[in-house]
Amino acid sequence: MEQSASVQAVIQAISVFGSHTDKSSIDAASKWLQDFQHNEDAWATCNQLLLMPDIPDGPRAFAAQTFRTKITYDFHQVDPAHREGLRNSLVAATQQYAAGPRVVLVQICLALSAFVLQYPEWENPIADLTASLGQQPSTVPALLEFLTIVAEEVTTNSRIPISNEDFRNRTDQLLTNNASQVLNLLTMYIQAPGVTPTVQSQVFRCVKSWLRTGELSPTELAQSPLFGFSFDALETEQLFDSAVDVICDIIHETQEVDDFLPIIEQITARLITIKPKLAEVGDDSDKMRGYTRIFAEAGETYRTLIVNHIETFQPIVEAILECASYPDLDVVPITFQFWYHLAMTTRNRRDSVSPVIVDVYQRLTGVMIDHLRFPADFDELPAQERDEFRDFRHIMGDTLKDCCYVLGSSLCLSRTYEMVMKILGAPASNQAWQDIEAPLFAMRSMGAEIPPTDEEVVPRIMDLVVRLPAHPKVRYAATLVVSRYTEWVALHPSYIPGLLEYISTAFDDSDKEVVAAGGQALRFLCKDCNGHLTSYFAQLHSFVQTISPKISQSDRVEIYEGIAHVISAMSLQDAGTALKQMSLELLQKIHEAASAPSSASKVQTDAICDGVELLLTMLEVVGPFGEELPASCEDTCSQAWAVVDTVLTHHGGDPTVSESVCRLIRAAIPLFGDAALPVIPLVIKRAVLNFDQTGIASYPWILRKCIEAHGHTGKVALREDFKQAFELVSTKLSNLLQTQPIVSIPDVLEDYTALAMIMLQYTPDLLLLSSVFPITIQVLLACLSLVQPEAIDAGVDFAYALLGHDALNTANASPPPNFPLYATAIRNAVGPHGAQLVSVLVNGLSGIYPEDVASPVVSVIMELAKIWPNEFAMWITTAVELLPTSSVHPSVKSTLLSDISNAKQPQGIKKAVMAFHRSNSKMRERRREAVTPQQT
Repeated sequence: MEQSASVQAVIQAISVFGSHTDKSSIDAASKWLQDFQHNEDAWATCNQLLLMPDIPDGPRAFAAQTFRTKITYDFHQVDPAHREGLRNSLVAATQQYAAGPRVVLVQICLALSAFVLQYPEWENPIADLTASLGQQPSTVPALLEFLTIVAEEVTTNSRIPISNEDFRNRTDQLLTNNASQVLNLLTMYIQAPGVTPTVQSQVFRCVKSWLRTGELSPTELAQSPLFGFSFDALETEQLFDSAVDVICDIIHETQEVDDFLPIIEQITARLITIKPKLAEVGDDSDKMRGYTRIFAEAGETYRTLIVNHIETFQPIVEAILECASYPDLDVVPITFQFWYHLAMTTRNRRDSVSPVIVDVYQRLTGVMIDHLRFPADFDELPAQERDEFRDFRHIMGDTLKDCCYVLGSSLCLSRTYEMVMKILGAPASNQAWQDIEAPLFAMRSMGAEIPPTDEEVVPRIMDLVVRLPAHPKVRYAATLVVSRYTEWVALHPSYIPGLLEYISTAFDDSDKEVVAAGGQALRFLCKDCNGHLTSYFAQLHSFVQTISPKISQSDRVEIYEGIAHVISAMSLQDAGTALKQMSLELLQKIHEAASAPSSASKVQTDAICDGVELLLTMLEVVGPFGEELPASCEDTCSQAWAVVDTVLTHHGGDPTVSESVCRLIRAAIPLFGDAALPVIPLVIKRAVLNFDQTGIASYPWILRKCIEAHGHTGKVALREDFKQAFELVSTKLSNLLQTQPIVSIPDVLEDYTALAMIMLQYTPDLLLLSSVFPITIQVLLACLSLVQPEAIDAGVDFAYALLGHDALNTANASPPPNFPLYATAIRNAVGPHGAQLVSVLVNGLSGIYPEDVASPVVSVIMELAKIWPNEFAMWITTAVELLPTSSVHPSVKSTLLSDISNAKQPQGIKKAVMAFHRSNSKMRERRREAVTPQQT
């Protein structure tokens, strides 16, 4: 058969992926192929590609995938008179590729599945395909592939454009009416003379697929030889994985246990005969993983039966425990869901739980602690393996909590305590640090389940941890145990002095992890015991002054946060005095770093940011004092501002410093409340000046926070400050838009737009009646043209608030005095840019904007249509025409314009634009699903 020009073009485009390495050629070929898939000519071309001999596999796979895509999305392009011919082509291709390549066969079967769903004229495709493909061994694999895929597609493919009623009817025709015949067919194939393991594996996959649809019931399967063969296949190496999959599905489908008790009895009997195989697995972790999946699935599915009939199901529980004890830590977590669900099932009936289950969970506790043990060669492992083991320990900690649910926290904790004591009682030469650390980690994991009122075990643990061996790993674990039980300490304050001393000595340790654990423990002790520690403030203050130069910033943050919790528990006046004392010390250090005579260096900026972080940490914990500021803090605001202003004067051009300091100002505004009013004008002036000099986004951000906090004020002078600041910032941003691409300043555009939003809420006159308001619209357009979700969100929110402002509501009979002025300002500023605004929004809906902004964007477009009904038709037409065909298909464009033209009300426009958005979403999904030539 001679190749047509279109066939040659496809082959040439696909060849680019194997012969070119430059990205531009590959991108161009990819785009050409995507566009080709949209054309109606693709039907005939792909038919030729599939049926022609001597075609490379890549073009064949592409042709099959194109058929699948077009049948899913473009079936309407096929004339009804030609659909039978399409069916015949697909069946012929299925026969031709029965022996592979599998990637081609799978795509053909997917295409055929989509076809049979939409072609009810083919009354019984399964029977017909069985007749044409099921008689010869060479085509049986193709039939099994189709039967597997059609069941999956019918139940999961929501992209097929048919009505719910048609879908239900077709499901009955395809699946329900054929389930028995398919079961008989699979039974015949699984035991046919000369059948290969490959075909038997396909049968198992097909059984799985039909089981999951619900059309093939466990009851029917249990009456078939397939049931026994599934378990027997575990003895065959080539079938083991497939057998595991189908057995797990059989078990899962019997989860309505009362309806399937006879089948569950058969399954249980089979599982009991499998259990001895666990002892024979040895180091074959793949086989152990398969057995573990089976037993864990049975345990999860039959957990209520296990609780009520443990005498029957004990072998299964014992098998799961054996799996959990396996040394391969990739196998162990398969059991975790079972232990959790079984624990939850028994949680409210602890007194009546079978001793067998109690014994299993006691042994499980020991198993988990054994797995927690650090390997002797841990430090020699690759970094990734070390990190994975650390992460896995925390997951195992959750299973230890499950043990607490069943056994009671005191019993679990007591057994863990006894493990440590037993090790400590052994000769020193036999005391490996790993054996002590593992149960300590377990104590920490169990902490969430231990009641703070415990009087039995926790006191012994608190006495124990302070006298454990000084090995850094043990000290680290013991210190974190203390941090986990600080709620208990709060009810037992007599332990505070000793624990405070123990924690403080951790900061003298040479091991960084021990120091970090000390910081965490001190933070939790101060947080949970803050009321008991107020008298320790002087001691804590002295301690932090001494230790700060010796420890890392992250550890300092922990300590300062802890002390802040103590301050928050003091009386109002004492808290004010303590906070002022520590704040002024930090401000002094910040001032020294900011005022250093040398030019700005990383050491200086780090010192500034570290000091600001500590101060901010304290303010966030202590929070506002309420309506009345303590007398000791009344002059602190001006003192603090003097330092902050110095920092911003010398280092305000550093983005890290400016962001850090502005966050501090943000925290100080609510803390000082009205006491900050004398300083607010100075903050505004500095922010405006620095923004003019640097263009850093933090400055519009802090202006927004100032207006948010004090925009309600009626003070004329402050309102004038807000007005001037907005105008100066707007002018600066207008200059930036002329000199810099918007992609380089997304954060500035976002924060300015958010500033405009706050002004619209609190000071609308200063925004809308300003001479620079048109600049705000320019910024809005820029913001909406970005790809950053945060900037888009800010732009859409402001656009919707602006265009939906009550001033534009003509139905308002008695508007406030300024509303007519506001309405005129909005119309005059937005109107000249209406076409551009519509274009940006429509372009965003075509694939740029995140899915979650689609609805508000459509609402903005609808508001534009309501305010400018005469101009909107031209705006939307121009916007749609400008959309590139690479992102929006011409048919989608014409549909949108037609729908809008026919819309009589704004709701009609909304419906049309939403339909446009959905069409584009489907188009993007279609492209994501495409099988690329690289994959084939």
